[in-house]
Amino acid sequence: MSSASEVRDLLSRFNLRARKSLGQNFLIDTAALDRIVAAAELTPDDTVLEIGPGLGALTQRLAQAAGRVIAVELDQNLIPALRYTLAAYSNVELVHGDILQLDPATLVTNNQTRQLAGDSGRQVGQYRVDGYKVVANLPYYITSAALRHLLEAAVRPSVLILTLQLEVAQRLAAKPGNLSLLAVSVQFYGKPLLVTRIHAGSFYPVPQVDSAVVRIDVYPHPPAEVRDVDQFFVVVKAGFGQKRKQIHNALKVGLALPAETIAAALRQAGIDPTRRAETLALNEWAALANALRDATKK
Repeated sequence: MSSASEVRDLLSRFNLRARKSLGQNFLIDTAALDRIVAAAELTPDDTVLEIGPGLGALTQRLAQAAGRVIAVELDQNLIPALRYTLAAYSNVELVHGDILQLDPATLVTNNQTRQLAGDSGRQVGQYRVDGYKVVANLPYYITSAALRHLLEAAVRPSVLILTLQLEVAQRLAAKPGNLSLLAVSVQFYGKPLLVTRIHAGSFYPVPQVDSAVVRIDVYPHPPAEVRDVDQFFVVVKAGFGQKRKQIHNALKVGLALPAETIAAALRQAGIDPTRRAETLALNEWAALANALRDATKK
């Protein structure tokens, strides 16, 4: 499926159409597909969790490079087409479901029968996987939720290779001064790197914006010491909840705490209260969250 005509033929064969509501834009640029696989640095020992296999063009390449691929597809209508395009790959397991409702640990660690693309009903061996890799083409509307779901899973991936809208990819990899809630949430768990840009014309149907591939290397432990992870994210969310406000005012509104408590925590963390949320580095957010935790405990 290296051309729009091949995709159209396959869709026609199975009486399908790309569903805009699900963000279905199928990547047809072979060079881009190869760059995605290269970014994952796969070996025959790797297990890949692919989210949104579409019509299977990328899945085929992943199956050739990795030992095992679990492909999770939300659209039930695409499953017959995927069985057709992946019939030759006995190391691919197709799962129909919503990744937000599925436990990644259960997907990559199993001892039960699951349907393989190329061999219906075949027994899948027992696996225990630590450090699996995620490859995903995420539509904008689930990007934030999917990332949090994966990065906070009981069994987290070692690497994520994500195809995202260009603007979202740039936000993920932003530096202090241009940070967002999404960027801080991701960078708490891993290091994002913008790998390559993919022009809109590389997809069928052609989307309205360009995309980019981001690699996130997940940290074994968060790079900033946080005593309460849940409270850390409450503080960060409050800080960005009033983005145009100075950090002191944003936290006062978002956390409903006395002004003097906020001021004391900012002093303890060494943060100028007139700064704005997008300028704070990850270690500053951690210091602030810890200081607020201490203050509210008192």
